[in-house]
Amino acid sequence: MKRTVLFVILGVVLIAAAGYWFVWRPRQTEMETEVRSATVERGTLLVAVSASGSIEPQSRVDLVLQLPGRTAEVAVEVGDRVKAGDVLVRLDSKELALQVEQARAALTSAEARLAQLQGDARPEEVESAEANVRAVEARLSAAHADLAQVQAGATGGQIAAAEADVASALTQQRQAEDIHDMTMKCVTFKIPGTGTKETICPALGAPEEQARYNLNLADSSLAAAQAQLDDVLDGADGNAVRAARANVAAAEAQRDAAQAQLDMLVAGATAGQTAASKAQVAQAEAALELAELALGKATLYAPFDGVVAAVNVTAGEMAPAGRPAITLLDTSKFHMMVGVDELDVGRLVVGQAARVSLDAIPEADLTGEVERIAPAAALDGGVVTYDVVIALEKTDVPVRADMTANATIVVEELSDVLKIPTWVVRVDKDTGQIYVNQREGEEIVRTDVALGIRYEGIAQVLSGLSEGDEAIWVEDSSFSFGPHGG
Repeated sequence: MKRTVLFVILGVVLIAAAGYWFVWRPRQTEMETEVRSATVERGTLLVAVSASGSIEPQSRVDLVLQLPGRTAEVAVEVGDRVKAGDVLVRLDSKELALQVEQARAALTSAEARLAQLQGDARPEEVESAEANVRAVEARLSAAHADLAQVQAGATGGQIAAAEADVASALTQQRQAEDIHDMTMKCVTFKIPGTGTKETICPALGAPEEQARYNLNLADSSLAAAQAQLDDVLDGADGNAVRAARANVAAAEAQRDAAQAQLDMLVAGATAGQTAASKAQVAQAEAALELAELALGKATLYAPFDGVVAAVNVTAGEMAPAGRPAITLLDTSKFHMMVGVDELDVGRLVVGQAARVSLDAIPEADLTGEVERIAPAAALDGGVVTYDVVIALEKTDVPVRADMTANATIVVEELSDVLKIPTWVVRVDKDTGQIYVNQREGEEIVRTDVALGIRYEGIAQVLSGLSEGDEAIWVEDSSFSFGPHGG
């Protein structure tokens, strides 16, 4: 009997334990899942556009050497900071420097010739020209006398006088030839950029012209004196008379030329001579400028303060033609370039605030603003986007060019709106209807809602809930917007 009672009591206990496990345990578990809840609140909600891109420096420039040649010096290395105007690379420029010196010498010579033409004649030049006129007039008088003597017949004295004239004319001719040669010291140089050569005579101008004139005059005087001696020795025949008359005519021509030379010195250079000399000066100036430009291109300078990002030349080797020798970054400021979908770009305006995060430095929180919005779209994989530039504010964060970044552009700030965390919101897998679970006494009921703007885990409630309502999260077959759902 006792054993039977024991079995009955044991059975009751087992039935009670099973009832607790199958009835009350799920109820307790359900109640535990209902502990997590969220209350509908009224407040401010941000409206933002998010996009990804990369960090860009203020400027990125590939610097190219404009001349071929051998690299003489590479003054920088990758990572060096430089100032505007610092030397980066030099080419071997000895030949270019020589061409500059030659062009400068040619300009100096041309300017000297122009100054000589534009200046007043020196007293010694006028005196020399006057002396030439008097000497030629004397020779003309002697030529007339010789003609009369030839026509009357020659005497011993006339022969001696004619021989003396020849000796004197020969001495004058040699002196004139030596003076002329001294004015013809010239310089030959290569014209930059053409490969041709040009000869410049520093003394070319009025002094050389005067020396050449004197030499021609001395040559004519010598020829006339020799002809006069020949005529005197031949006697007063027809040929001697004709030669004497020719000598008179030559003396008259020499007198006219000497007088013209004197008149030119007194009156100064003609407009044509001055214009031609000015043209020579301008040509020499242009040649010097070209030579200096070529010399300047042999050195590569930093166009701005920055950091050397790449060096593609080596000292002693030929510089790469048409390829960047140095890449320079201006890191004084950074900006971010992002592509914004055409559905969002209409909500952006210049000046809107932005928050930027870096993949390489997750803890960094950068700020900036929209600086520029592209007027035309770009097609990327069939998606229409617009390039947007976000200027970053200065920061102590070690930002580097080309870092991957994510930007959130605050488009609008909504105030006095109903909002709820997105983790409590569910979506019906069959209908797509958005809803939340609410508790009514011991029951859990579904409440359909309509949501608006969603940002950073918070959603705007348009309908279905009121301020103060409580929504709960319950595990079921649907999925949610939050971390516990799909």
